[in-house]
Amino acid sequence: MSDAPRDDDLHPLLKTFEGRPATVSGRAKDPVNSPMIRHWCEAMGDANPAYTGDDAIAPPTMLQAWLMGGLSGRGRARSTAYEQLFEMLRRAGYTAIVATDCEQEYPRPLRPGDLPTFDTVIESVSPRKTTRLGAGHFITTRTEVRVNGRLVGTHRFRVLTYAPAPGPVPAAVRTDRPRPVVNRDNAGFWEGVAAHRLLIQRCDACAALRFPWLPGCGRCGSPEWSTVEASGAGTVFSYVIVHHPPAPGLDPPYAVGLVELAEGVRMISNITGAAAERVRIGMAVALEFVRVDADLEIPVFRALPDGAAG
Repeated sequence: MSDAPRDDDLHPLLKTFEGRPATVSGRAKDPVNSPMIRHWCEAMGDANPAYTGDDAIAPPTMLQAWLMGGLSGRGRARSTAYEQLFEMLRRAGYTAIVATDCEQEYPRPLRPGDLPTFDTVIESVSPRKTTRLGAGHFITTRTEVRVNGRLVGTHRFRVLTYAPAPGPVPAAVRTDRPRPVVNRDNAGFWEGVAAHRLLIQRCDACAALRFPWLPGCGRCGSPEWSTVEASGAGTVFSYVIVHHPPAPGLDPPYAVGLVELAEGVRMISNITGAAAERVRIGMAVALEFVRVDADLEIPVFRALPDGAAG
């Protein structure tokens, strides 16, 4: 890495990539189609009638699914600028990468038969930041998705390209879990958690319950809502056992479950109180609040003994 720029010189060079293309004239591998919409809705447990029938639309949160290049990568023509940016970071010692967050906007719905096209630009490159994983730079790209030239969605995706911290992670860091992203749409949920209440949104117009928290009702579109407190009883609808990669404050293997609450909505959280290999679909669970560090409590679900009601 002798020819790599020094840290003092690197960021001005990285900044020159802002505004340059990352993907040019990308094209979805397949048109928006009903089978994929059906699979998505079944996996998510979303029975919204807007996603079925002759007038069906695609769930807005499927936006990124239509853009994925798959194993072949076809349809995602990465630009020279994009490759040069990450090569410059690699040569400077920032050899690891992790996705951090994304933001999406949906100007209009996609419908079966639409063929999305997209262009991506490198929107921003942060100054060097020190994180628990190691020091590095946050790279944000912005993708604009169009159908027949009309904007249908915007997708911002942020990654951290970093130099892994040397040696074992100190114990004080290891116990500090990643922080939840709190924004204007879900702040009320986390206020409830702080008071040991699991709050679910209820549409004031049609009374539909929804989770996670959203600014509008997925059934009728009303922006008016109130909350109800969940009983905390539930069952495991689906789950995964995480073995790798390790994350601060989490010791693999551990179970992450999609829990169906007694109220009918589903939420994702850790399953505790049982070894990961004992978690099963249909297992009864009960809500509890766990303090994971000095500043954070989270809702998790404790496995109940066989035969116990959730």
